[in-house]
Amino acid sequence: MNLDVKRILSHDCGPFWQFVKYGVIGVLATCVQTGIFYLLALTCLKCLTPDDFAITFAKKFFALDLPSAAFTGAEPWWASRGTLAAAATAVGFVVANVFCWLMNRRFVFKPGKFKWYAEFGMFFGAATLATAIALGAMKVLIDCFGLMTTLAVVVEVAVSFLVNFFVRKFFIFKG
Repeated sequence: MNLDVKRILSHDCGPFWQFVKYGVIGVLATCVQTGIFYLLALTCLKCLTPDDFAITFAKKFFALDLPSAAFTGAEPWWASRGTLAAAATAVGFVVANVFCWLMNRRFVFKPGKFKWYAEFGMFFGAATLATAIALGAMKVLIDCFGLMTTLAVVVEVAVSFLVNFFVRKFFIFKG
């Protein structure tokens, strides 16, 4: 492996590469979380409407007819759509954060400021707090403003990313 690549992948790569690696791992963790979200939203926690961007995108560009919940707006599930979306996000959150913690320890931040289990607890706690705030925003955007589920998920991801980076960098890891 090239010496520069080894240095970039190490913990001593400097703040620029640290942020880049954090971003890459964040994108990968977001893919894990979002993949699980859509798997659940399309199957057992149906919360996507036929006009949702994910449904129309898959149909238009991939000729996929993904399952969505049929609705007129009066169905009983309509009122719980925000809760179903939050539940699907929560499941994806747990899996994605275990992945994210492992990758951040290995490639981004120096572990050892705390014992591993305390570090994991704080990492997960910070992510839980950031996600709870973001999920609250997502639920309000869906339930109160009728925003499409996919757009609300984008807001949720952006809020979580920003809060998590600062907490992890300055409070949980060595740097």
